[in-house]
Amino acid sequence: MKEYKKRYGVTKTAKVLGVSRSGYYAWEGREPGRREREDRELAGLIKQIFKDHYGRYGSPRVWEELKSRGWRTGRKRVERLMRAAGLRARARRRRAVTTDSNHRLAVAGNILNRDFRAVCPGEKWVSDITYLRTGEGWLYLTVILDLYDRKVVGWSVGRGLAAEGVCRALTMAVGNRPPQEGLVFHSDRGVQYCSDEFRSALNKLCPSVRQSMSRKGNCWDNACAESFFKTLKTELDILEGNHNHKEVRTGVFEYIEIYYNRCRRHSALGYAIPIALTPNIAA
Repeated sequence: MKEYKKRYGVTKTAKVLGVSRSGYYAWEGREPGRREREDRELAGLIKQIFKDHYGRYGSPRVWEELKSRGWRTGRKRVERLMRAAGLRARARRRRAVTTDSNHRLAVAGNILNRDFRAVCPGEKWVSDITYLRTGEGWLYLTVILDLYDRKVVGWSVGRGLAAEGVCRALTMAVGNRPPQEGLVFHSDRGVQYCSDEFRSALNKLCPSVRQSMSRKGNCWDNACAESFFKTLKTELDILEGNHNHKEVRTGVFEYIEIYYNRCRRHSALGYAIPIALTPNIAA
């Protein structure tokens, strides 16, 4: 009635709904109950969390964030309040294929074998390359993730798909996080990862490394890196092709270094934040 009374009037609305005018006025003048007051407070906090994370959080991560702030509430309640407020995380976009495995260079076996668990930092790294749309043409992003905490330890953005970009990401990764003895470095069979340039850099920077590669045409063998790119392209809102190279580079830097590694909760980590798992390791 409260929603429709301005349009149809109290008398007409009460008649249609089969209630009395006096009953409606009694309800309207009543103080809100404890549950309603809590819902209002909780809804305000949910809206602030949603805003703080740039509309990237759905109900599971909002719920985890509330729990970390001392709220004891159910996930269904959070879903209901987000739905009532029209808060919905961004939908995922389809990813373009970047792998060029049509070459005669030697490939490595699949040592990782979809075992995405790691007991310590620097034990297992996964890497991949993706396209980024800009108003000035494509950029190409290479990332290296540590499977221990899913942190992006190395990355680079360039205008081409040469092995140089992968080498830059590797140099950053080694500088940020020393690899363990016997590090497993996993990627797809792309020409960049099979090139002499990259293999030389890999063996120089990680002397005891074991290079691992996905089976041909099997994206699930590198699912963690694939998942990162899906998340990036869902949550970073400047990849629709209307921004220039500088803006996209800056956006990628801010997303990875300021948000993804330091603020975003990861479902694979039990909704922990990567930096919280390795506080004594260089960022």
